Amino acid sequence: MSLYTKYMEEIQTRKTELGLNPQPIDSAELVSEIINQIKDTNNEHRKDSLHFFIFNTLPGTTSAAGVKAQFLKEIILGEEHVAEITPEFAFELLSHMKGGPSIEMLIDLAFGDDAAIAAQAAEVLKTQVFLYDADMARIKAAYEAGNTIAKELLESFSKAEFFTKLPDIEEKIEVVTYIAGEGDISTDLLSPGNQAHSRADRELHGKCMITEEAQQEIVALQKKHPNAKVMLIAEKGTMGVGSSRMSGVNNVALWAGKQASPYVPFINIAPVVAGTNGIAPIFLTTVDVTGGIGLDLKNWVKKVDANGNTVTDANGDAVLEEAYSVATGTVLTINTKEKKLYNGDKELVDISSAFTPQKVEFMRAGGSYAVVFGKKLQTFAAETLGIETPLVYAPSKEISHEGQGLTAVEKIFNRNAVGVLSDTPLHAGSNVRVKVNIVGSQDTTGPMTAQELEAMAASTISPLVDGAYQSGCHTASVWDSKAQANIPKLMAFMNKFGLITARDPKGVYHAMTDVIHKVLNDITIDDRAIIIGGDSHTRMSKGVAFGADSGTVAVALATGESAMPIPDSVKVTFKGKMAKHMDFRDVVHATQAQMLKQFGGENVFQGRIIEVHIGTLMADQAFTFTDWTAEMKAKASICISNDETLIKSIELAKSRIQIMINKGMENEAQTLQGLIDLADKRIAGIQSGEEPALSPDDNAKYHAEVVVDLDQIVEPMIADPDVNNDDVSKRYTHDVIRPVSFYNDKPVDLGFVGSCMVHKGDMKIIAHMLRNLEKKNGSISFNAPLVVAPPTYNIVDELKAEGDWDILAKYAGFEFDDAKPKTAARTKYENILYLERPGCNLCMGNQEKAEPGDTVIATSTRLFQGRVVADTSEKKGESLLGSTPVVVLSSVLGRFPTMEEYKSAVEGIDLTSFTPVEEAMTTKFNAGEAVPVKVVS
Repeated sequence: MSLYTKYMEEIQTRKTELGLNPQPIDSAELVSEIINQIKDTNNEHRKDSLHFFIFNTLPGTTSAAGVKAQFLKEIILGEEHVAEITPEFAFELLSHMKGGPSIEMLIDLAFGDDAAIAAQAAEVLKTQVFLYDADMARIKAAYEAGNTIAKELLESFSKAEFFTKLPDIEEKIEVVTYIAGEGDISTDLLSPGNQAHSRADRELHGKCMITEEAQQEIVALQKKHPNAKVMLIAEKGTMGVGSSRMSGVNNVALWAGKQASPYVPFINIAPVVAGTNGIAPIFLTTVDVTGGIGLDLKNWVKKVDANGNTVTDANGDAVLEEAYSVATGTVLTINTKEKKLYNGDKELVDISSAFTPQKVEFMRAGGSYAVVFGKKLQTFAAETLGIETPLVYAPSKEISHEGQGLTAVEKIFNRNAVGVLSDTPLHAGSNVRVKVNIVGSQDTTGPMTAQELEAMAASTISPLVDGAYQSGCHTASVWDSKAQANIPKLMAFMNKFGLITARDPKGVYHAMTDVIHKVLNDITIDDRAIIIGGDSHTRMSKGVAFGADSGTVAVALATGESAMPIPDSVKVTFKGKMAKHMDFRDVVHATQAQMLKQFGGENVFQGRIIEVHIGTLMADQAFTFTDWTAEMKAKASICISNDETLIKSIELAKSRIQIMINKGMENEAQTLQGLIDLADKRIAGIQSGEEPALSPDDNAKYHAEVVVDLDQIVEPMIADPDVNNDDVSKRYTHDVIRPVSFYNDKPVDLGFVGSCMVHKGDMKIIAHMLRNLEKKNGSISFNAPLVVAPPTYNIVDELKAEGDWDILAKYAGFEFDDAKPKTAARTKYENILYLERPGCNLCMGNQEKAEPGDTVIATSTRLFQGRVVADTSEKKGESLLGSTPVVVLSSVLGRFPTMEEYKSAVEGIDLTSFTPVEEAMTTKFNAGEAVPVKVVS
């Protein structure tokens, strides 16, 4: 059977069973067959083949793009003749292929012998931005050899004509509102976790956004208002909280955006999204990637009394009143010049934050990638010509306050800044390019990252990146047909690109399904590093880490850089004494509760850096805090540790990197050994006193300061989705934190210990509790299922060596077997202990899930509707979040414990101990020392 015949069969199946269009083509072999059919003017499939070649072949560095570009070059040179594809049309098609083979062909033509063709090729090249080192080297060499076309190209690039000749964004953009939901809208609504396997198939994945009914309502609005863009809104909430999903904004763009190119299927851009409380920081990055608009509506405000005091309800929450309506179907106007939102002639709200000079450039260029690559190309051209780079793009926003010290994040950004003109230290609000040290890609967004890399014509990892890792944790639970189809292909691509991969494409080392955040925490060996990871829980306890969409991960891998503003910081310190029966997870939840109470319900963490002065808590334990900051809606978190603790944490990281080397995970570039060498250098700097542990200056300026009183934490704290709150906007927010006594006798249907929120100490707590219960009762029975998923294989190995795994295995009714991994997700649970494979497990919701309608108590981070547990018609599923001892005891009892039961169960167990530091962990501000070395390029 020919590939084309097979493709036609797939098309028919796709159309009949799924109601979808043909899958875009990325195979060189299939495109070659299609080209042969185009050449045969009598071929029965010629018409369809032309359509597939022109409109359905993926661009970039796909193997299909290489064959397509070569054929177009042959048509331009007259070596091939296709009536429907003139040389002019061939040039147009090359211009839409955005890099890789198309650039190679255009440079060939530009430097060829035919002057007319060379001139045409040059005009197309002047519109392109996705040029890489090899492309620029060819142009530079030709210029130095006296080639006039090369000089012409460089002059155009130096003026950034690929950007300046683009049309300005429209002054007035009409939108019609669509309320996608009340309260915070997680990216799960826009791109459900259980549909992760289909993300790389954009049309198929688009079918899962919100509901089919919502999709049809959006279509109906478009038909009724053909001149307006549909604006998706989170009413009385924040849009895009939770996961850093490019697939979420891709789905919005697919339904409510516009097609990026007529010759590239299902790649849509320029969506408009909004929220009463704006857009979650991570999701806003994905909006920028697509050149979209994200609005902070502020359409509900706190009600105040005659004295100006906030009016509260019976629960103590602020009462909100509507400032203006955005009910579905309301037609509004965005004025991009005035930066205001209007209803007719009535001004509603200032939206200037959505139209900064940088964001306007993203909109004009069709997305942030084009701006990132455009700046790089302009700089190259100017340097080659020996001229100053003309100021075309909005200059980086550089804010410096004389005499003001630096927060921890300001120090990290100053140290990693690229292309900074200022001679003084930069403070929050500055917008700069920074070098990225560590990059992580996870397996359910990884296929999209691979697509993004192909689309931007990247073929190898940037040498600026110290280390990068491709995980397998999000698909660890079940090795089903979907995982088997996607994961090996992904690992092969990333391994070839230069990443350390969880699975070896050659099968030399054992498949590792370690949770990505844990691995990134281990390979981060510098507290001054910047980390970018394809998951919202990329929150390291060393350095500063930003969860990012698949596209931002791709840019970081390809360029070793990222552009972002320096965020404001909120300082978190502790006082009092931690009770022995409390777990550090309780401190984490109490931090959120006390912060909300201190600031009258306002979340001062949202969109900011949480600088937590953790002191003597090791990186593994401190990670419990930093990980949860994603649920606090913070942009990132930084742990301030003392020198001794930081050295211990780096030494632990070194040992785990060495284990990766011993397992055979090292690559040709010796990335892992390079990280160990960098770790040794960092330790030496700390020990010598030349480069002590990162700390803020004593006169750094913070947006707010939160002091957590440990004396107030006397009960385990539970994060509650509050599924029955009368105000739907207050459900599933992570902001309802209650003491365990609130839940006395509440039944529990399933317990889960696992995901990135636990560490080795949690596994040892389970073992200790089982021994206690065994000693007290003679045997152990579970009144609810207990699912345990260790975060890493290292932890499993260490537990086995120390004897703790034996007690877990003794009471396990199921123990994972890598020789025979599960091939189907579990749908029913018995009242037993399940020892699952290391990985994300229930927290992801894409493979394993609790039974619908269950009340789940978990150490997880996710309490979104339908994520860990779906609803039934009779009962809403609840995912309540707490500490490991609470989860274990609740599973044994089949209900939440009383305080007496809890204290008895943890007696004698060394829970995570934490003592606040007594002295301020700051550096004496010295203006002469506050300016780190900057790299200017």
